[in-house]
Amino acid sequence: MAQVLEFKLPDLGEGLTEAEIVRWLVDVGDVVVIDQPVVEVETAKAMVEVPCPYGGVVTARFGEEGTELPVGAPLLTVAVGGAAEPEPVKTTAPATASVSASVSAEAAASAVSSEYSGNVLVGYGTTGPAARRRRVRRENPAAATVTLPAPAPVAPAVPVAPKGPVAVISPLVRKLARDRGLDLREVRGTGPEGLILRSDVETALAVRERPAPAVTAPAPATPAAPAVAAGERIPLRGVRGAVADKLTRSRTEIPDATCWVDADATELMTARARMNAAGGPKISVLALLAKICVHALSRFPELNATVDTAAREIVRLPSVHLGFAAQTERGLVVPVVKDAGGRSAESLSAEFARLTEVARQGSLTPADLTGGTFTLNNYGVFGVDGSTPIINHPEAAMLGVGRIIPKPWVYEGELAVRQVVQLSLTFDHRVCDGGTAGGFLRYVADCVENPAVLLRTL
Repeated sequence: MAQVLEFKLPDLGEGLTEAEIVRWLVDVGDVVVIDQPVVEVETAKAMVEVPCPYGGVVTARFGEEGTELPVGAPLLTVAVGGAAEPEPVKTTAPATASVSASVSAEAAASAVSSEYSGNVLVGYGTTGPAARRRRVRRENPAAATVTLPAPAPVAPAVPVAPKGPVAVISPLVRKLARDRGLDLREVRGTGPEGLILRSDVETALAVRERPAPAVTAPAPATPAAPAVAAGERIPLRGVRGAVADKLTRSRTEIPDATCWVDADATELMTARARMNAAGGPKISVLALLAKICVHALSRFPELNATVDTAAREIVRLPSVHLGFAAQTERGLVVPVVKDAGGRSAESLSAEFARLTEVARQGSLTPADLTGGTFTLNNYGVFGVDGSTPIINHPEAAMLGVGRIIPKPWVYEGELAVRQVVQLSLTFDHRVCDGGTAGGFLRYVADCVENPAVLLRTL
């Protein structure tokens, strides 16, 4: 006899707590095999295809395309272990539904061990299903083969704190409530199946901290002003929402400062032209700047660091994982070149090109976008000379590079036209003082003006 198993939106890693359904890859009634991609979702990090760890017949889907689901919410149900009757109508069930025929994880592990891959997401999966975790059976009219009449819901006259476990998935929501002294049992969740979202906690805190209204004489009635001007509303979610959250957090938590300097990049551009004329793979300007940054960080390791605010410690990192800003149709993303310090200029050029192409295709994985220790931002491609970069939290610094253009410059005591670039360094003032930041930036500028300086460290 077939058993109907529920597949929930897996933890996609790196603190991601929700994802938006972009496109279903299967319909109700389709036969799927183990680890077959069943849905394409967009997270705050990237677009990914989610594989199903079960093999069988799809009996129900949960969530329309465009719906945002939290981690742990049902995605679909699969009948495994025998012939299964698919749903008579291929409709998408509400995201708040669950499966009446779902079995406990312990029973499922023993009964269908040959039909479970153990991978929640290929490349990021688990080692297998939990052996002793029990799951409460729930009724779901959309997925069950036998429909039972449900009593009409009756709203209680007075809100009552829920019994049992608190419906919270996100550790950030728990931390926010804990830091502000809020009992989550007093919060009514608005997410699927009563899931408590961050907005629910913030609303509860606002209500609790709102001052009691003073008793005053009634004021004469005045016409109410419009609350919000009319206009187009664009949801801050997906990549755009993630960028907004990260930039806000950076500005809120990091006491940053910026210094900048103009540099004569004529010799650097000449050296690059000679390298490329010699044959072999082409070397990009970004790769040369990355090479300079890596060597500068070896001399000023204070900037290859992060701050552990809970422990009140500065953590200096042993390797340089270099992020670089890339503009795509989905917005600004920062892919990371791992172990940039051990790469040659050719290797850096190839990796920058590969990650940029993958970013434009929207196929970056969470691993491609996380783990950076320092970011290089070449905003000169937009035709601007300078900027004040915002640090890519939780890193400690970012180097911004403007466009390289001919400008009047005093060279060897005479006025000449040289290739000039403006370099900007934004740094976390907690990890170092201005002397260190200025020394780093000056060393970078010296290497740009005279690439032979690098020969000392090669």
